[in-house]
Amino acid sequence: MTNWTAKRERKADLKGRANEPSAMFTRCRVVGCSRPARAGTGDGLDTRFCRSHADHYARHGSPYRASYRAQEINPYRAAAQAWLEVNQSDTYVANAVDRVATLLRTAGPHVEAFRLRGLSPQDRAKAAWARLRKADTDPRRVVAVWLAVEMIISNDPQAERKAEFKQVQAAKLVHRMASGTHKRWGEGPTATELHVYPRPRGRVLRHMGDALEKACELLVEHRGSDLFRQSSNR
Repeated sequence: MTNWTAKRERKADLKGRANEPSAMFTRCRVVGCSRPARAGTGDGLDTRFCRSHADHYARHGSPYRASYRAQEINPYRAAAQAWLEVNQSDTYVANAVDRVATLLRTAGPHVEAFRLRGLSPQDRAKAAWARLRKADTDPRRVVAVWLAVEMIISNDPQAERKAEFKQVQAAKLVHRMASGTHKRWGEGPTATELHVYPRPRGRVLRHMGDALEKACELLVEHRGSDLFRQSSNR
């Protein structure tokens, strides 16, 4: 059996299972939601959440907690960036910045945003890092994103504390920094423009967030108390 045939059969099997509702999954796990999980409706294989909460979970890293708004997170990003500049000679700061720089450098070739179709989530994550590299993004800005998320969560009494939420929050901000692909052909009123922005959701964000957390883990472990003390005084 060829790889293509096996892949086609797996796809058909998944589609058949997704279209067959199961009476075992009659309720979404989110408290207060009366809708059935997707596996109980013939609309997918998710045994935990209804479509609405599954989509929310894919985009935000939590089935019920929304992402932080720009006006909430931006002051923390500015504070983290300023702290990094003051402490740029610190061993752990230099380590985090170097590890993010390595993520950018080893991400592989630059891939246009409109050529991502068919790529695995991991390859799409690498493509996002490569777009940041092409844009000559300062690695300190990326490190500042992770520190800002750490700070706002530590200062939020109702924060979602799961690691996945933190990873997705940081990855969404970094993914937005990577922007998209912009093309222009011709001049004047007859010019044609193309603007493509990849959607920040799903496993792509998990791959990016996990890589960023690992790059910054020593910095947070050894200098996090200083940052959290600053954030609590905001």
